[in-house]
Amino acid sequence: MQSRQSDFLQPLKNIYNEKSLFLDPADCWSYGYDNSRRHNEPLAVVFPSSHQQVVETVALCNTHNIAITARGSGTGTTGASVPSNNAIILSTEQMDNIVKVDPDNRLMIVEPGVTNQSVQQAAAEHGFFWPPDPTSSAICTIGGNLAYNSAGPRAVKYGTPRENTLGLTCVTGNGETLKTGANTTKSVVGYDLTRLIIGSEGTLAIITQATLKLTPLAEAKRTLQATYNSVEAAATAVAKIMAQPITPCALEFMDSTAISLVKDNAKLSLPTAAKALLMIEVDGDQSSLDAIAKKVADSASVDGLIDIHIAKTTEQVKQLWAARKALSPSLRKVAPKKINEDVVVPVSHIPKLINGLQMLSERYQIPIVNFGHAGNGNIHVNLLVQLEQLETAKTCLSDVFKLVISLNGSLSGEHGIGLEKRDFISLELDSIAISIMKKIKMQFDPNNLLNPDKVFPS
Repeated sequence: MQSRQSDFLQPLKNIYNEKSLFLDPADCWSYGYDNSRRHNEPLAVVFPSSHQQVVETVALCNTHNIAITARGSGTGTTGASVPSNNAIILSTEQMDNIVKVDPDNRLMIVEPGVTNQSVQQAAAEHGFFWPPDPTSSAICTIGGNLAYNSAGPRAVKYGTPRENTLGLTCVTGNGETLKTGANTTKSVVGYDLTRLIIGSEGTLAIITQATLKLTPLAEAKRTLQATYNSVEAAATAVAKIMAQPITPCALEFMDSTAISLVKDNAKLSLPTAAKALLMIEVDGDQSSLDAIAKKVADSASVDGLIDIHIAKTTEQVKQLWAARKALSPSLRKVAPKKINEDVVVPVSHIPKLINGLQMLSERYQIPIVNFGHAGNGNIHVNLLVQLEQLETAKTCLSDVFKLVISLNGSLSGEHGIGLEKRDFISLELDSIAISIMKKIKMQFDPNNLLNPDKVFPS
């Protein structure tokens, strides 16, 4: 093993200068983890600045049978960017160029290391935005967004990265350059490889460039806050909101435990009887927005409503969203281990999901906090675990996933599978589907070098 690694590391130095290659374990250490808090030390960390360097790196790894894990900012929660054993990390942080902004054709071409926030700022200068907006948008990269198909609150109206990406340039597992998609919003030439690679968590190809589809910024927004005396009432409101012609650009849910944390940490004024909260945002023309907000508020006014009102100032809107975005990080202060899952169920089954999670919380004596994107049933389930409860938490998590599947749901809406959920995918996918997916993996990556221990059960 040592000889094989030595034979590999010397030619690796010919591809990268000393500033773009980490070999010292002390330098490599921090690149061995992501936001799942899992850790495995990489053999080396490389920082390519061009597509050609990625090609050469993958070719070298094939020659020496060395695995590769591509990484953006490491904000993922499932361990997908934690390196495999004796693998290198390929960090895209130096590939951070916005290659082109083309407002006439509503597109932007970027490298994978560009942050989501940088894309939004560059698009806004021309009156556009890119719809995916994960909570970590200030630091997460476009490459990571595409690898996970990470969406965020706006997906309820504007869709996920799959709906907002026109094409990709990437490097397959055997070092071939692959270009997918087109610079047009309509194209049915061949299979849709763009959507296949997006969400594949770096197991099929390493993205080196992406053509993003931009959307015009709305003239104005209105943000509403609605509180309810039960989860059932809030879920009924969600169903009614989503059944009327006006689709909100965000529809966020918090359960009673999440509400209590928000009240304490953000000093929001919320009714003491509130068992569920909805944050509803609508956008559109300034002249018609008040009427649109009223229609949505009327749909949200179901039995069990405690209060609904529109945020009156920009500061109130910022406070609401700051509270929502701070919720997930703040949970790490409650318990030493936070297991963060992002399950999806049909909207009408949200009450059954929340009630079932409450029963599991009581059974296993593990606090569970729930919030997320109610408009598409994507609920973030957070198990707050003490260190002595880790084994119990695994059993609890298995029961969480079984509950989700029993409600015709899905194990992940935007966080992916990675290491955290790979042993559970057979709950949702049958053996034929898994077999076909493995064959697709082998076509893209015949030597199984790209993130080889992710997605599929070991």
